[in-house]
Amino acid sequence: MEEFKVNHLPLVENKRLVGVVQDSALVDNGDAAATLDSVRDRLTHAFVRGGQHIYDVMKVFSEQNLTVVPVLDDLKSTHKHVAEWMKPQRRSIDRLVFGLASNRVVPQPLGVVGVIVPWNFPLNLSFIPLSAIFAAGNRAMVKMSENSRYLARLLIERMPAYFPPEKLQFFDETGGVGVEFSKLAFDHLLFTGSGTTGRAVMAAAAQNLCPVTLELGGKAPAVVCDDFPLATAAERILFVKCLNAGQICTSVDHVFVPRTQVDEFARLAAQIVPKRYPRLDSPDYTSTVDQRSFDRLVGAMDDARARGATLINLIDSGPAHDRASRKIAPHVVLNAPWDSELMKREIFGPILPLVAYDTLDEVIQRINSGPRPLALYPFSHDNARIERLLTHVMSGGVSINDALFHVGQHDLPFGGIGDSGMGHYHGREGFETFSKLRPIFHQARLSSVGLLAPPYGRLAERMLAFLMR
Repeated sequence: MEEFKVNHLPLVENKRLVGVVQDSALVDNGDAAATLDSVRDRLTHAFVRGGQHIYDVMKVFSEQNLTVVPVLDDLKSTHKHVAEWMKPQRRSIDRLVFGLASNRVVPQPLGVVGVIVPWNFPLNLSFIPLSAIFAAGNRAMVKMSENSRYLARLLIERMPAYFPPEKLQFFDETGGVGVEFSKLAFDHLLFTGSGTTGRAVMAAAAQNLCPVTLELGGKAPAVVCDDFPLATAAERILFVKCLNAGQICTSVDHVFVPRTQVDEFARLAAQIVPKRYPRLDSPDYTSTVDQRSFDRLVGAMDDARARGATLINLIDSGPAHDRASRKIAPHVVLNAPWDSELMKREIFGPILPLVAYDTLDEVIQRINSGPRPLALYPFSHDNARIERLLTHVMSGGVSINDALFHVGQHDLPFGGIGDSGMGHYHGREGFETFSKLRPIFHQARLSSVGLLAPPYGRLAERMLAFLMR
């Protein structure tokens, strides 16, 4: 076969590595308790050293530095709880049929887990999965994004000092690597990215019957109810929307606002944003990742304007966007048609459509008419309204009276549903996702089941009648 270079290793060598790791993975389960401190310490040390190196290069605090804290917290939380997660679980048994037999579930490593990491939070979305993958006793191969080339190079160079290649390897995207990576016979594959790419990854993994966890995205709505303080809602929503210039899969995509409060929300937004980002070239404000994304967002804004929408630049002292720096000022959009580009697909940028509504039923119907979102953000102090939204709108996760922060809770699973993804990780659910929960039935010395063996006679008939009562 033609050799395909992946991180300076031929593809055939990576296939061999998967096999070696699968053969040896169970070793990790046997001595997991003994090596847990070592793995945690090495992973933490590697992450802190890598994060410090990036900070030294940047010489400035940035939003990406904020990803360090969640990762360290996740490592600490996993280390605190994993001994409990690893314990065999006693399960009930039907004593009438199986007498003194016993049941238990034992978590054991799957083997080797593949991780495909997006560009928007590459440290967070590589090290948090590794925390669960290693806690479950697995090995890992991690493919970085083509837009994270410098970080990928750093991790490829530095990680061997902390983990041998048969435990962990990072791979750069040099063109076509992701396609070949997703074809490898992993025991599990975690992908974070777009729905289009996620479908291709799932199709490739299916050739090996490889189970997948897909963390995708979608149009996550916020719903502001009229009993909630509008200024507080605007502050919290705009903080999340402007974070990383809206390039977060769980960012607020659009906001449903009571019709009588739409203009006031826009006015508040125009006050809030300039205090945080006084100029478009503010060092605290992020660029779009590449020219293609910049052009897509500017094109979507032009499309909405051409269809009659009103776009309000929230940094009114400067330009709406700058092509050289690929920065787009935060905008709110009024009266965007539902068939406009902004409303048809995930925005993934600093543009926030405000959708006027009259009744909560109208909001529920509109959300449910589209794909199920990765997140839902209701704002209300009325528990009946919150419960109505929770019971009538399905989403991957929920933050009530804020946005995004359910993702940062270590004891909550994170994952999508429908078009926004499948499967979960974080916390116990992450450990279980990357474990085989192995059911074990242990027969007793004496078994009553043998009494039901043929030839069938009066005794078998009586036992069956007794069990069917």
